[in-house]
Amino acid sequence: MGADTVYAIGLTTRFRGITTREGVLVPGPAGWGEFCPFVEYDDAEAAPWLAAALEAAHEGWPAPVRDRVPVNCIVPAVDPDRAHAIVVASGCTTAKVKVADASGSLPADLDRVRAVRDALGAGGAVRVDANAAWDVGTAVAAIRALDRAAGGLQYVEQPCATLEELAAVRRRVDVRVAADESIRRAEDPLRVAVAEAADVAVLKCAPLGGVRRALAVADSCGLPCVVSSALQTSVGLAAELALAAALPKLEFACGLGTAALLRADVVEPTAALVPREGWLPVSRRAPEPVRRAAVAADSDRAAWWRDRLARVSALVVA
Repeated sequence: MGADTVYAIGLTTRFRGITTREGVLVPGPAGWGEFCPFVEYDDAEAAPWLAAALEAAHEGWPAPVRDRVPVNCIVPAVDPDRAHAIVVASGCTTAKVKVADASGSLPADLDRVRAVRDALGAGGAVRVDANAAWDVGTAVAAIRALDRAAGGLQYVEQPCATLEELAAVRRRVDVRVAADESIRRAEDPLRVAVAEAADVAVLKCAPLGGVRRALAVADSCGLPCVVSSALQTSVGLAAELALAAALPKLEFACGLGTAALLRADVVEPTAALVPREGWLPVSRRAPEPVRRAAVAADSDRAAWWRDRLARVSALVVA
């Protein structure tokens, strides 16, 4: 199977404040896993990411209940023409649009959302993601404006940071509120539902500790679920796809089209998890990362990641 590999892959455009995605591919008897917590996360927050990678590499995943998963395209904070082109090229009927990328970005966000609606047509679904950038008052005003620009939003993802703020926003707008960070960083995911803070739960199996743990969170929170990626390669995306495939119910398209944001991948192009006409087929294991050498990180970054992997491994084993 081979040894672990540290990769460094450039992004097609800045996303989540970064231009290069890094991580470690971990081999095991069941296949490959991916350990790629963002660099600002401390070791304790990175531990579930390693648990998810080890689950994929050593245990595999639960049996799927569907053989394909609907996927939304991802529209970063780009100009309207580029946003329109991304949606058209994707073939998806749902688009998630990044907003609140910088202070004072609302006018540009509105133009981007209008362009996405034009590309999708009246029958498509537009959702926006603010990554907890707003306070309550700003969120309410922005959501109302974005809803008008979109001709109706499917939902707004994580408009504010805390459960209390999400609940306050939800009481004041007519758009569904989706919780992302509030779920994966909550000690008790059920609090999201109890606090009436969200209409939709966004799940990522990597920060939740694996497919099985994420399924338990889905069951406990009692909300409709959307599975989203953590900007992984196709190896890590396969685990998120396995989660979406195993959910008992799946009412919304999932945010698993992020391979399009990478300039390269660790797998052959024919094996890359890129949606076709808005769908991804389900596989029982991650694709083989045969292009590891082509995307290997330099020696300094590889040493940094292996040191991090060793520290976090001690926490997971403990």
